[in-house]
Parts: sequence; C-alpha cells; structure tokens
Amino acid sequence: MVALGLAFGTSILSNFPAISCSMQPAANTIKVVVNGVTKDIGKAAIAAVTGARGMEIAGAVDNRCVGEDAGIISNMEEALEIPIVNDLTMVLGSISQTKSTGVVIDFTDPSTVFDNVKQAAAFGLSSIVYVPKIKLETVAALSAFCEKASMGCLVAPTLSIGLVLLQQAAIQASFHYRNVEIVESRPHPADLPSPDANQLANNLSDLGQLYNREDLSTDVAARGQVLGEDGIRVHSMVLPGMASSTAVHFSGPGEVYTIRHDITDVKSLMPGLLLAIRKVARLKNLIYGLEKFI
Repeated sequence: MVALGLAFGTSILSNFPAISCSMQPAANTIKVVVNGVTKDIGKAAIAAVTGARGMEIAGAVDNRCVGEDAGIISNMEEALEIPIVNDLTMVLGSISQTKSTGVVIDFTDPSTVFDNVKQAAAFGLSSIVYVPKIKLETVAALSAFCEKASMGCLVAPTLSIGLVLLQQAAIQASFHYRNVEIVESRPHPADLPSPDANQLANNLSDLGQLYNREDLSTDVAARGQVLGEDGIRVHSMVLPGMASSTAVHFSGPGEVYTIRHDITDVKSLMPGLLLAIRKVARLKNLIYGLEKFI
C-alpha cells in the first residue's frame, strides 16, 4: 500500500475502505488439555499455552497433585483456577459441550496412549502425542484409527524445532560426504543411544548411502556403536550437569563439517509444541514427525 501511494499519489488510497487496527478476540480459541501435567514438560506446556495467542488451557490431567492449581504447580505468578484432575473423560466431556476446537497433549505413557487418543477423538478433540518409547505398532494402529475417525493426531518423536532442522541439514550434507559419526551427550544414563540419535541414524541410512567404508568392521568398543547397516557410528557421553547435545560430524578430503544442537531447558520444546497445536487442530489424519509441519 505504501508503494502504491508513493507511485501514484495518496489519492488512490481513498478508493479503499478504512482498515481498523484494533485488536479483536480470536473467533475460535483452541481449548488445550495437558495430560501428564506434573512432568516438567507438562508444567512448561501450561505456561507456554497460557501465554500464547489463540489458545487457552481448558484442562489439566494427572494422577499426581490432584486438586492443586495447574498454574501454581507450573510456577506461574497467578493461579489459573484450573485444578488438576485424574479423569480425562470428564474434562473432554466438558469441552465437547462448548463445541470448541480442542487439542489434547499427551505426555503420559506408551501403555495409555492409544486409549487416550480414542477418548479424545470420541469427544471431537485432536491429539498431540509426545511419549518416549512408543512402539511403531501403536503408531500404526493409531494411524488406522485416525484415518477412519477423520481426526487429527501428531505423534512427535521430538518437539524441538532445532533438532528437526539439524536432521534436515544432516540429510542434505549426507549426499556430499561419505564419512559421518554422531556424538551426543546426555546428563542421565538412560536410553543410549538416545531416540534422537537413533532417528537421525535411521534418516541417514534410509538414503541408501554407505558411510565410513574404511572402518565398517572394527570391533574396538571405543569406536562407538554402529546403527543400521550403513556404517553410521554413535558415541554417547553421559556427564551429569551437561546439556543434552546432538552433533553430526561429516568429513571429506581436507575438511570436516559439523552440525550441532544443544538443549539446555525444556522450554526449548515449546515453540514446536505451539506450532503443533495450531496445525493438528486442522488435520483429519495422523502425522508422524514435527518436520511435517515445518
């Protein structure tokens, strides 16, 4: 509009209706339910959704801290007047009566995910599943269910936008280098190699490349663990107090190319979560991986 005024004179603007810049409330605020709210990521989700535009916390579910205010346990300055309950069905029923768009964020357990998503769909709510160790058979069953029910669901191995970008950059680099190793650090000795390293190695292996040809069959333990059949090695460090880090090192004649991503706080997952909430509410099927939204 500025360009038009400069080029043709401001009189042209009189042909357009006046535009009001006053803020109007969202016509369809997304109602969000956090299931697994007492976990660190659940608390971070409460604060993130509360501060985001176009959505609001409508329910907090957990078997712990029942009756306590979701805002207080999330270390917010003021109470949200939303008590933690252990009855997901009751919360879903209350939201469905308002006929609002709703999303359930599931931070619970692999054994309960399928039933939770079914319950949410029955009340017309989409789901976001961020549950470590969820089995691919469960994902397949959920996909078939969501397709039949025409309900949206995101199963996210990671909610980190930074990690997704690292994975995409690594895939691009893999076409130009034939030597690659993954080095990760974690503060706690659990699930090593991590799900992030496994997914990254799988993504690179699926490209049909063969890496590290000069070092495929070594049995030296210090050389790390080979994931898949394409020679991708992973080295996992466990150092208490260290940030969770994932780095991919590529090398070619005369050069080394390194991509690295560090996570220092669970808050780093919140931009990805908010993006997922906005996107999944429009879906009619299951999507696997946050990268589908980026």
